[in-house]
Amino acid sequence: MKSAIALIATCVLSACGTRGNHVEIQRVSVAVPVECKEPIPARPVMPTEALHPGADVDQFAQAATAEIERREGYEVQLRAALAVCTRPVQGVVEGGK
Repeated sequence: MKSAIALIATCVLSACGTRGNHVEIQRVSVAVPVECKEPIPARPVMPTEALHPGADVDQFAQAATAEIERREGYEVQLRAALAVCTRPVQGVVEGGK
């Protein structure tokens, strides 16, 4: 009987030592999609598209050379727009405040 009372008293006292209702706050970083409002550059008219069907080889070569230059310029504009859309978002508040 004494051992049963001692066992019950031990269980009751050990229950008082546990931490109940413990709340732990953790910070979790979550990526949030943000709309990119950079305008898409207009695609330029390519010189080879403007050639008439009976164009000779020299006219085609000249138009193709001009088209390469125009495409490179267009690519620079596209890359600039992409860089704007993929840069980190400024003004993010730390800690949720």
